[in-house]
Amino acid sequence: MRLTTRTNLALRTLMVCAVNPDRIIRKSDVAGAINASENHLAQVVNQLGQAGFINTLRGRHGGFTLARPAEEISVGAVFRAFEAELPFMECMTSENTCPLKGTCRMSGHLLRAVEAFYASLDPVMLNELTACNDGLEAILAMDEAARASAARRCREREAA
Repeated sequence: MRLTTRTNLALRTLMVCAVNPDRIIRKSDVAGAINASENHLAQVVNQLGQAGFINTLRGRHGGFTLARPAEEISVGAVFRAFEAELPFMECMTSENTCPLKGTCRMSGHLLRAVEAFYASLDPVMLNELTACNDGLEAILAMDEAARASAARRCREREAA
């Protein structure tokens, strides 16, 4: 199994937002931080907005932010939003031309395996990937204030 580039970019985009929660993020910010094409990223941002993971703001000072706290965004839900419409195998499509159609029993096993993959990611929340991750924050924080804010949140989390 291999994830699409869109899913990869979606998760990276959400990580940038999570590391910079007090800032409106622009496509150009994300593209530079994660080494992605702005054109490709535009499609991902649009889909993230439609799926309710981010709020988008139009205009000169526009951009996007997380639609809800990082601890409420499931990695499994993100992956499903980007991968679920893509069939895992030809036999899982309406255009199935496999000569074994109707007699092969593999598709049921594959459907369960794919669902198990998503189910294993459902309890993983975005904040588990980003919170108190100094290396990630060093790469994705947009400015010194974001790094300081992340460090403060980490200290508060450890104190609790």
